[in-house]
Amino acid sequence: MLSALAWLPGWASAADGLQTSTWGALLQALLALLVVLAALFAFLWLLRRISPVQTGAQGAVRVVGGVMLGTRERLVIVEVADQWLLIGVAAGQVNHLHTMPRPAGYSAPASNEAPAGFAGKLAELMGRHARR
Repeated sequence: MLSALAWLPGWASAADGLQTSTWGALLQALLALLVVLAALFAFLWLLRRISPVQTGAQGAVRVVGGVMLGTRERLVIVEVADQWLLIGVAAGQVNHLHTMPRPAGYSAPASNEAPAGFAGKLAELMGRHARR
């Protein structure tokens, strides 16, 4: 369409400027990438803010403690309604070993500990490294 109007004096200069530079295309692609990354970051931030937080202490089942017996074997104590269950966990199987009432003198750990997961482990390791 612009080539058909190129005979007009005002449109001739607009038709000549249609060629884009490589730097302009690169800048346009970079800006589009930044917009997509910003939208993704905003979506993930919003999803984190509105999603329900799940912690083990709030549920009906709570892991009290555990010990590794081997590379794939572990003993775990789970609390369910004032009962402690000793559970053996191995590769591909989980076995109930013993049931006992919750000890009278036991108190749950303080809730101000570092959060579980990667962030808590990283904070713990950074604290150990700073103390050396």
